[in-house]
Amino acid sequence: MIAAYLFVILTTSYLFKTLFHRVFRSPLAHLPGPQITVISGLCLVFKEFTRQRRKWIHKLHLQYGPIVRLSPNEVSFATWDAAKEIYVSGGSGYDKTSFYDLFDNFSTKNTFSTLDKDMHATTKRRFIDRYNKSSVMQPNAVCGIRERAEEFVAKCTESPGKSANIYLYLHCYALDCITHHLFHPYGIHSLTNPSDMSKMRELSYRDTIRSQYLQYYFPKIMAMTARFKHRKNRRGDIVASYVLDLVQNSPETDSSTVLQRLKTQKDTLDDLYVASECMDHLVAGIDTTGDALCFLIHHLSLPESYSIQQKLREELVAHPIDSFDDLPYLDAVVKEGLRCFSPIPMSLPRKVPSGGRMVAGVFIPEDTIVSCQAYTLHRLDPEVFPSPEKFSPERWLESAGSTARNQMFFAFSTGGRACIGKHLAVLEMKLLLQEVYRSYHTKVWEGMKASMALDDQIIASRPKDQICSITFERLSV
Repeated sequence: MIAAYLFVILTTSYLFKTLFHRVFRSPLAHLPGPQITVISGLCLVFKEFTRQRRKWIHKLHLQYGPIVRLSPNEVSFATWDAAKEIYVSGGSGYDKTSFYDLFDNFSTKNTFSTLDKDMHATTKRRFIDRYNKSSVMQPNAVCGIRERAEEFVAKCTESPGKSANIYLYLHCYALDCITHHLFHPYGIHSLTNPSDMSKMRELSYRDTIRSQYLQYYFPKIMAMTARFKHRKNRRGDIVASYVLDLVQNSPETDSSTVLQRLKTQKDTLDDLYVASECMDHLVAGIDTTGDALCFLIHHLSLPESYSIQQKLREELVAHPIDSFDDLPYLDAVVKEGLRCFSPIPMSLPRKVPSGGRMVAGVFIPEDTIVSCQAYTLHRLDPEVFPSPEKFSPERWLESAGSTARNQMFFAFSTGGRACIGKHLAVLEMKLLLQEVYRSYHTKVWEGMKASMALDDQIIASRPKDQICSITFERLSV
């Protein structure tokens, strides 16, 4: 009985001291934000499990400004100065948090899930040359992607007069492109090979947000569950087997592939590390490019965007097909699409280094979680992005304000840990848009009822109903 009373007293004392510190002594207590976030992070956790984190954070920034407290140990920022400090300082910004452990594959780290920025730099050097713009613009790489863009158009137009679900075919396109880059000639051909379609469906139609947040907040419990279920992969058992088989059996892939680069390293790399790296690139490549293109083509297919389609087509027809990377309006359309429909619109958390740091003019203590999210950076400041909800490619053609716009463009993050695949993703987007809008006019099918609202996953967002019905009308040249 005495022990029970003692336990209650000690627990109450601990909770009181914790509450007192958070309310009166924490350097974060004075920051703008809902009062509940001073003492508890439960509101944030609730928003995460109910797919509201992105929208809730954006609403808080609209209410409180560019600095918002999200919990007793987490702060969101929405200025270039903050983004530069968090993601660029020292080259790669602050170290990642344990949130990125969710992106291990085969229970093994990869570059994206590596927390320490120095270790990240070491692993990235092993293959980064395969993602440099000079590499992805090589004729063999361009031809491989163009061939898959042609297959996409052929698939969408095989039944003239009928609509095509471009969500399905764009994710096939993205999967086929990234596996070509990783494993050619052993890439997936889901646009032309029905047996490969199951691989795309496995990756693009599974909803994992709750299971991943459970993994983040309760890793020990989920680890026990994983052992019980004999599951080792983040998602995609069929695709994981495909990747692991290619790595372990070491077929002779093209010299330009990522797999070949990793397998010919001077230092011996473990097969599971190579497989984890390749699996991460594959998953990232299908989620981001597929969703970004789906949102963009859907918007271009709305009646209010027909004039944008026309301007784009005029530019594409007026220039040779191999000049796709030098077309200002095509570039502006892609960039505005990535601004409005960022494939990774969510927060990218980092941990404040030892000793604390000044971020956007305020002191943030060490180990605090800090972040920016593209969705808010692309919308909050009307001086940088006037009428932020309006889709306007023309804004990227204006010289006035170009520096601020490009600084706040966060679709691929920024700094040394920015998306390694950005040049490949932009190439895939440009080649597909060129293939479509040189010859076709697209419209949203009049019978489409599916929602295209952003549906948040753990780090990315996709169309809510995962259906986008578009009709393709052939135009005379």
